[in-house]
Amino acid sequence: MGDSVLSGVDPARLQSLRFFNLFRLIIAGIFLVAGRELNLGSEHPTIFLVTAICYLGAVLALGFPDAARRMGFDRLVTLQVVIDVFMLTAFMWSSGGFRSGMPVLMMIVLAGAGLVAEGRMVLFLAALTTLAVLTENGWRFIADGTPGDFLQVGITCIAFFGIALVARLLALRAKNNASLAERRGKELVKQQAVNERIIRDMRDGVIVLGPDGFVRQANPQAAGLLGLQSMDGLALADIDSAFGDCRAQCGGADGRLMRLGPARRLLRCRVMEADSEAATGGDVLIYLTDFEDIQRQMQQLKLAALGRLTASMAHEIRNPLSAVTQAAELLQEEKRADMQGRLARIINDNAQRIERMIRDVLALGRRQQAQPEALPLARFVTEVVDAQGLRDGAERAIFSVEIDPELTLAIDRAHLHQILDNLLGNARRYCSAQPGSVRIRADVGADGCVRLHVQDDGPGLDKNTRAHLFEPFFTTHAKGTGLGLYIARELADANDATLEPVSDSTGAHFVLTGRSCP
Repeated sequence: MGDSVLSGVDPARLQSLRFFNLFRLIIAGIFLVAGRELNLGSEHPTIFLVTAICYLGAVLALGFPDAARRMGFDRLVTLQVVIDVFMLTAFMWSSGGFRSGMPVLMMIVLAGAGLVAEGRMVLFLAALTTLAVLTENGWRFIADGTPGDFLQVGITCIAFFGIALVARLLALRAKNNASLAERRGKELVKQQAVNERIIRDMRDGVIVLGPDGFVRQANPQAAGLLGLQSMDGLALADIDSAFGDCRAQCGGADGRLMRLGPARRLLRCRVMEADSEAATGGDVLIYLTDFEDIQRQMQQLKLAALGRLTASMAHEIRNPLSAVTQAAELLQEEKRADMQGRLARIINDNAQRIERMIRDVLALGRRQQAQPEALPLARFVTEVVDAQGLRDGAERAIFSVEIDPELTLAIDRAHLHQILDNLLGNARRYCSAQPGSVRIRADVGADGCVRLHVQDDGPGLDKNTRAHLFEPFFTTHAKGTGLGLYIARELADANDATLEPVSDSTGAHFVLTGRSCP
């Protein structure tokens, strides 16, 4: 029961009360042992001695922790300060009044009360002390007929309230700061636990490398990817010699693919310098990503996409094949020459449609055989435009080529030819057919990459079309296969390039971005 009484008390208040009781014990001992030598109790020696004995007994009786358990912490504090006030007033009366120095001790007692007591109790104790001092000084004036030091006493009584309030405010501030520190400490512990859990469970390996080349910390994934049980305290160069120059080789956001550790797994290694070397002591973070796992996932996605493509292609081929079969049957029965010619055209058109789908799918299968070379962009684009068979002046004027003759692009020649065939064919189909209605231009971005633009002045791409633009077999043209843009993007990706639509006010605008060649 007693322990439960003190369980809700602030530990700082308990500690302050212990020091306060120690101060009381020292003062009571000095009064009892050396009071006469300090010229105390000169007017009433017997009363001073009895008061000193009673004060020492009260301090001893109320100074043990058992007293707080029996009486309650706040009641004990109030009782102790009240006893201090009355005892010090008795010392002051028996020692000559205000000039004995007891008001200074009363100030110290009120300061201690401000640190230990709570609420308005501090003001009550200050008022009680003021009343006791004023009463003693008034009694001395009435009994002895000597003028009292009322001005100094009044100033001292004002100081009682000031010291009590300042001490209380300081105690509240210290309590709030301690509470804030404790709360932030708990939050920091929780955040550290969350961070450790994240680092421990993340799929990537994380290594903290000290400036001396030794591993300070590493999560279990890093050790597992390198084929080790633990990495703590090991020198990184001893794990694998390829780590020796990792800062120079693996810097940047992309890092470098390397086979590392006893397991010889293909890992993407990225090195990140600490944001503040003063805060981290020059440590370096090394991230390891299992690239073999990424390759397996990519292969599974490609196989799934190939399955969907095959199913969609079978469905798309069935329609023209049915038309070819039906036209062939009618051709056998039809005797009129004009109807035979019409049926032959149906057979020819659908056969060409099937041939285009098969050609596109075969091109998709050859995307892994990309052989990039430095292509002079202006000359190559002009050849592709001319190869469209648009030799007529009016038709040729539709295309405007604005490319610096010095620009080169690192890409497979056949792949770029097929990408441009598709983009130019679409632009020609939807443009206004006015001179310069299809613009082909190129520029160099801030990152040094070459961007090839193909833009027409047609109706452009609506929101729904843009959302499905690169999906297989999606087309807005009656005779289209829906594989052109899908194949074009796949071929661009095979050459480490990107093909993206650009949102412009009018017309369709596509940008092919790739690496430049010196």
